[in-house]
Amino acid sequence: MADGRIRALVEAIHATPTQAVLYLSGGASQALGYLMSIPGASNTVLEAIVPYSRTSMIQLLSKIPTQFVSKQTAEDMALLAYNRALKLSKPGLSVVGVGFTGSLASTRPKQGDHRFYFSTRTSDRLWVSSVTLSKGLRTREQEDKVSSHFLLKAIADACKVSATFHPDVNETEVPDECEKLFDEDEELQQLLNGEICMKVYPFSEGHAPNSERKIILSGSFNPLHDGHLKLLEVATRISEGVPCFEISAINADKPPLTVPQIKERVEQFERAGKTVIISNQPYFYKKAELFPGSAFVIGADTAARLVNPKYYGGDHNKMLEILIGCKEIGCTFLVGGRNVDGLFQVLEDLDIPPELQDLFISIPEEKFRMDISSTEIRRKLGM
Repeated sequence: MADGRIRALVEAIHATPTQAVLYLSGGASQALGYLMSIPGASNTVLEAIVPYSRTSMIQLLSKIPTQFVSKQTAEDMALLAYNRALKLSKPGLSVVGVGFTGSLASTRPKQGDHRFYFSTRTSDRLWVSSVTLSKGLRTREQEDKVSSHFLLKAIADACKVSATFHPDVNETEVPDECEKLFDEDEELQQLLNGEICMKVYPFSEGHAPNSERKIILSGSFNPLHDGHLKLLEVATRISEGVPCFEISAINADKPPLTVPQIKERVEQFERAGKTVIISNQPYFYKKAELFPGSAFVIGADTAARLVNPKYYGGDHNKMLEILIGCKEIGCTFLVGGRNVDGLFQVLEDLDIPPELQDLFISIPEEKFRMDISSTEIRRKLGM
């Protein structure tokens, strides 16, 4: 049972808007118990995984670490947890990824140190710490308690909560801490490098709907125009969820956007007061993996390409396999009409395979029709 100081700290963590994914191995199990047993856990904990076996850790990291218990492994776990938290959280809420790996007292005496490493990753900060415990001083349960207290303090710090207690350690058990801070440019470069999967700019006014489902309108938005704004507005009335625009910094047919280009396009959404997500996934089946359970708002021309085997190497079965995979993770496509070569085309004009009929939902012409495109705007402006 948590004492008063621990309970107060966990309650303060739960009271913040920060949500967390935790990957813990080799210790700090009581920290998870505190977080889960004190009311308010659903405000904080998105997911918690304990990759305890070697195989489980290798699968989590997608590699064999040089050392399973090390500073680098804790950082890698925190970064993976951060990316996972971005996928699971509501757009705009702050998230933290937490990694912990330890080698504590066991049933057999250890030749090496009793030590643990723990790390937190947020949008602008990577923090890692290590503690070496005095051997023979505590039982396994007591060492787990100490490591749990350190980890709770680290989570509280990432949530901007001040901890009023200090773990019970002696003067030789001083934590070795390291911190890296990131500005916006560095974070966007990390996205372009594939280190992080997205960056959210929560410019929308008011509170987001009480839903984890996202309604996403993807595009280059060069420039953003009234047609985009109206289409997402109508789509959100058809399918409940949090409305978001999304730009992929990586393009399948063009060079990736530069950091200045991304920031320039983001400024449009700040002026419009609309949330935009920057990702690094150009293909819809990859966006579906990034935003499972979401509804993607597309034009009829895009829907036609999605079901055209030509874009899957001419393989009809591959097209079905990929799009059925999108359906199986809860994604749908809301299809608006689009002026294509002088003809206004809607979903009903397309030949959708029977297996995919329920993947696509029509946005009726009477609810949305706006014959405007970013390409036409650029042409008129001489861009």
